[in-house]
Amino acid sequence: MNAASPPPAAPHPAEPRPERYRSALARHFAATRPAFLAVTLVACLIGLASAHADGITIDAWTALPTLLAALAAHAGGNVINDYHDAVSGADDANRGRLFPFTGGSRFIQNGILGARHTARFGYGLLAAVIPAGLWLATQAGPGLVLVGAAGLVLGWAYSAPPLQLVHRGCGELVITACWLLVVVGADYVQRGAFAMLPVAAGLSYALLVANLLFINQFPDHDGDAAAGKRTLVVRLGPQVAKWGYLLIAITAYAWLIAMITAHQLPQKAAAAALTVAISFPAARDLLEYAATPAELAPAIRRTIAATLVHGLLLAAALALF
Repeated sequence: MNAASPPPAAPHPAEPRPERYRSALARHFAATRPAFLAVTLVACLIGLASAHADGITIDAWTALPTLLAALAAHAGGNVINDYHDAVSGADDANRGRLFPFTGGSRFIQNGILGARHTARFGYGLLAAVIPAGLWLATQAGPGLVLVGAAGLVLGWAYSAPPLQLVHRGCGELVITACWLLVVVGADYVQRGAFAMLPVAAGLSYALLVANLLFINQFPDHDGDAAAGKRTLVVRLGPQVAKWGYLLIAITAYAWLIAMITAHQLPQKAAAAALTVAISFPAARDLLEYAATPAELAPAIRRTIAATLVHGLLLAAALALF
């Protein structure tokens, strides 16, 4: 922990407590922040649907392990991020957090899991993905090794030293790449080759996932700055950075429309653009409340909703193509 960090903020009543979990299984499952794993579930659905749209028959015996491996990788990334944010002092210094959206799981800070145990658990989850990925590669092709290796390296480098890419203002780029890799990987397992369709379908979704990370950095700004965690919001300052959310959202929807116009996506995929009616009100709220992030919970909920609905509509459009 950073010696310069202020004492931990008092826990919010809604935050987890040791007495809430009656078994080790329940405790460890909750430490992965399972509600947020939905973004990976949806990314896998987009990848499977893109393969289906090209006439590939979906193999359930490889689709299910693909989903489980992707979820385990995401869960491991969540846990090791909690560990490294505890070691750096960022979560202890975070007094402006909006639980459960920002500030981590609070499992270390509230005495539910020790820091070393959290590290072993998180890295164990990432390690468990490797044999699953290698088996899937024997079924689909060696290209999956590249996808899986890139995803694991980025998941580690996001928060772990020496790279700590989120500390260098690269978090949004890493998140976009990771969730695009999930879509491409899920498609590859079924197709056995790389294709343009999962990229065309997945990038707008991956950008909206990145926007979820981005808006969460506003309540965490003061704690991150105190711990030397130089996220993009810390580097730019909230009043400049707030425009980044709108820029990312516009880029996501522009990509979707461009892919439909170029006939890389079916016309039905335009339904996913309807989520602009959720994303833009969230952007409006961020523009208004960037300096008072305690007011951002509704905007964060809208961002989550826009992301998940966008992805589900994309997957449905491809599945029905």
